[in-house]
Amino acid sequence: MAAAKKSTVARALAEFSDFNLKLARGQQMLDRIKDEHVEIATADKEVVFREDKTTLYRYKPTAERTLGIPVLVAYGQIGRYTMTDLQEDRSMLRNLLALGVDVYAVDWGSPTRSDRWLTFEDYIDVYLNDCVEFICREHGIPAINLLGICEGGVFSLCYAALYPERIKNLILTITPVDFHQDQAEGRVNHGLLNLWTRGLGEDDIGQLIEANGNLPGELMSHVFSQMTPGATLSKYNVGLLDTFDDEKKLLNFLRMEKWLTDRPHHPGEAAKQLLVNLYKNNELIRGEFKLGGRTVDLKDICMPVLNVYAKDDHIIPPKTTQALGDAVGSDDYREIGLDGGHVGVFVSGKSQGVLGKGIVEWLRERDDA
Repeated sequence: MAAAKKSTVARALAEFSDFNLKLARGQQMLDRIKDEHVEIATADKEVVFREDKTTLYRYKPTAERTLGIPVLVAYGQIGRYTMTDLQEDRSMLRNLLALGVDVYAVDWGSPTRSDRWLTFEDYIDVYLNDCVEFICREHGIPAINLLGICEGGVFSLCYAALYPERIKNLILTITPVDFHQDQAEGRVNHGLLNLWTRGLGEDDIGQLIEANGNLPGELMSHVFSQMTPGATLSKYNVGLLDTFDDEKKLLNFLRMEKWLTDRPHHPGEAAKQLLVNLYKNNELIRGEFKLGGRTVDLKDICMPVLNVYAKDDHIIPPKTTQALGDAVGSDDYREIGLDGGHVGVFVSGKSQGVLGKGIVEWLRERDDA
């Protein structure tokens, strides 16, 4: 018994010593890491168009271009487009460039209280439309390929329905369409954003926007963190600790944290449209969503559509995305379901070479420029 007790104590002391050594190595790595080591969205690009706070980037080619029609990437207002180029080896944009795509991306900037009255109409009819028009003029073409992500996918759906002549092919990724299908699969940990929003009264949302002028980025960060409370509580001890044996893993962790904490404010009126008209009233799939007096009819989307969803997406559950198949007017509609969660389909090691390759192969089949 005494020997067994000594052995247990020895193992405990050894584990404690290893733990302290790991902490020391981690501290040394953190001391060496500077801000420039954690930069994100570093793919070579240039500003080609700017309007108010909206900036259009064109990325420098890294391979011979093999597609005749350029792709415009549109992210939403809840996060930043920089997630699509998190780091060199985890970048959807770099993967597209490596496969010969001419890539543009729109950055909505950092809205302030002065942008409180900007609406979906401003972002779709003005900013997004002007970016599309610029690209068409630049290339001497009537239409482009549009790739929308999350809320940017909603922008892209609305734009394609209202300006179908300007879109040759429409690609959507992790895009909500039927905002009330969040519980369709019976997965209780999915769709909490939808449930939270439906639990708010329209007056509650109005007062929230009135008090802040916008939908605060800090509030949305808190809402998203509470969707996975266990992971949120453990990532700075268990998750961070697991990276202390590998500086590359630590840098991956820090880059993701940098993106997560850089969440812009959402312009107030546009936020009300998102939360009330779409999340609460589900007007998009019902054919009742109006922009500038025009109804966004998904049946007007007759160009080829590729719809990509994440099988384990707890923020945009698969069924909310897959509802698009029965709603669009296109005869050329395809879905791709990828393993992973909402952000994982863009930044995980598994998805690299799958998402970009799938998009480009689909585009090549339809590229006659």
